[in-house]
Amino acid sequence: DSQELKQFIHKIGPLMIQELVRNSRSHAFEGYDVNWGEDTNTVTDIHTLCHAEFAESVIVTNLSWNSTGAVVAASYGRFDHEDWCMHKSGLCTWNLDRRNLDADKPDSVIDVSSCLMCIAYHPQKPAWIAGGTFNGEVIVWDTSQTEETLVASSGIGDDSHRDPVAKLTWIPDPESKGKKFHIVSVSSDGRILTWKVHASKQKLKLINGFVLLTDSLPRHLRVRSRGNQEMGVTCISFSKEDETKFMIGSDCGGIFQCSTSVRGNPANESNCSVELRSPVTMTFNPHSGPVYGIECSPFHHQMMLTSASDASVRLYSLLRAQPLITIDPGAGYVYAAKWSPVRPLLFAVVTEGGHLYFYDLQQMNAVPILKLEVAKRPIYSLQFNAKERSLLATGDGAGKIRVWRLNEELVKPGAKEMDSLTSLASSALQ
Repeated sequence: DSQELKQFIHKIGPLMIQELVRNSRSHAFEGYDVNWGEDTNTVTDIHTLCHAEFAESVIVTNLSWNSTGAVVAASYGRFDHEDWCMHKSGLCTWNLDRRNLDADKPDSVIDVSSCLMCIAYHPQKPAWIAGGTFNGEVIVWDTSQTEETLVASSGIGDDSHRDPVAKLTWIPDPESKGKKFHIVSVSSDGRILTWKVHASKQKLKLINGFVLLTDSLPRHLRVRSRGNQEMGVTCISFSKEDETKFMIGSDCGGIFQCSTSVRGNPANESNCSVELRSPVTMTFNPHSGPVYGIECSPFHHQMMLTSASDASVRLYSLLRAQPLITIDPGAGYVYAAKWSPVRPLLFAVVTEGGHLYFYDLQQMNAVPILKLEVAKRPIYSLQFNAKERSLLATGDGAGKIRVWRLNEELVKPGAKEMDSLTSLASSALQ
């Protein structure tokens, strides 16, 4: 009855309070997260997208999610050109929110006269997407238009790239307070070019430029007979905190920290309308082959990931030249390494062997927490979805795009994960 219950609570209550206070001070389960949801061992392949007309002769060279997170775009082309490009290639997009989604029929297809090597959606305009071609042209399209999709183009001339565009990215226009964006493109011609979009004229205007020169390499990697020549740039990533700071990788394995406010040595010869100078402020220990991917951490301004043809992934601090961690997945070339947009210590990589790996730096070892055999062909592209954070896309050498739904373990940050990343970054100073 109520009297007995009252006596029981009166007797046991102080002991319960004492234990609760003791538990609140205990560190026994610090960092432990209970997961009441789905099976954390599953990553589900929810879509396999393909455009048969392109997939017959070309591969998926790059992927990009639009600003809403609903649309994934794929660029098609080839990396193994020996001469002129005669491939049928282009851009395809799929809206994954469509009820009548047809995995084998893209919502939009834009044909391109030469291989499309890279793409990047506009950060705010969901239908605007920039692309770089094998011929060195940078183009912006509006995929919401059915007739005239062209927004602007760099054309081909003295101000354009002379070699294939390797990567491009959108950066804020510093004078517009985040309302407008420019495009930065890099190429194996060594140029790093900044473009302003003039939609009314359908033109991309070159407003700034840099060039990577061989004198930025460590001395033991320089070829004496070449002198101070241009060096191919393969990838680029801007700091998430400092808009003037960016990182680049090169075709000889070099990794460089750069600044838009630095004006180093000029190019030897250039007919460009803007002066091209070296932006390099720091050189890191290089890979032993071309660098395919580089990405600044979205959670810490001093951390970056690189991936290369030497089959390794490296974690660098921007405070020292030597890598903090080197990982060899053991599956050939590592074509891309990407940070998770939600978990500070998680990143994913894709390989020549057709594998997708997830690594958790909290484990402090080189063993992946998850390994998926995605394709029989190499996987060339990998993109997390920053809006729909449980989604990730991969693009392979068979022209297929796979969209994956990630498990809760891969999208839910662990307790004190940021503290662990900060501690890892601080180890560079020791």
